[in-house]
Amino acid sequence: MKPQHVLGIDIGGTGIKGALVDLAVGDFVGERFRIETPATSTPDNVADVVAQIVDHFAGDLADGPVGITFPAVVQHGTTLSAANVDPSWIDAPAERILSDHLGRPVALVNDADAAGLAEAKYGAAKNADGLVIITTLGTGIGSAIVYNGVLIPNSELGHLEIDGHDAEKRAAASIKAKEGLSYDEYVPRLQRYYETVEFLFNPDLLVVGGGVSKKAHKFLPKLKLRTPIVAAELQNRAGIVGAAWIAANG
Repeated sequence: MKPQHVLGIDIGGTGIKGALVDLAVGDFVGERFRIETPATSTPDNVADVVAQIVDHFAGDLADGPVGITFPAVVQHGTTLSAANVDPSWIDAPAERILSDHLGRPVALVNDADAAGLAEAKYGAAKNADGLVIITTLGTGIGSAIVYNGVLIPNSELGHLEIDGHDAEKRAAASIKAKEGLSYDEYVPRLQRYYETVEFLFNPDLLVVGGGVSKKAHKFLPKLKLRTPIVAAELQNRAGIVGAAWIAANG
């Protein structure tokens, strides 16, 4: 029998956060626990902090894997890139390193993939058929592709080249803030991005996450697309929830 409560952990450039997740409803059981990411964020140093988070929840943990998200392409347990963490993560056997430190199995997944899968299982794309593309507008643009509830991992749709630019260099939420763009000035950039994604993939549903999605009413209704586009629902819980789901379900 699969455990109902599973630990999800989200490794970020500034903080490492964990929470027990009730997989019946896709939400936290109790409070999230956070520790600062080590200044020297090597795999071993980060794994030590992850172990502290696991210890914090040890009294409530069943045997079995822990789900962990990481800001990198993750292929067969190896991290092929590193965003906002030490470059020693590139080509590191990260899943094995974490598992060795924790003394238990680990399911390691890209952070945007985990968040997107959570939206597909519990959030804005729950019960959606066909092709769903979830994007997160933040420092960059993260993406997840889900087809009939199955994750197609490690998409990098923030790095599509559009009009000679890396897409996230024009349309990420951080660029809106950096350039002081109003929503009316930001919308044409989002329009160009999402119409390109729509043309290339013909999705059945687009979901927009990231902190800016809290103000989705200021920009989503202004986008002219044939594909339905909606705001994400799980907000900053999505990565941890998705990691826990993957740990329990493989």
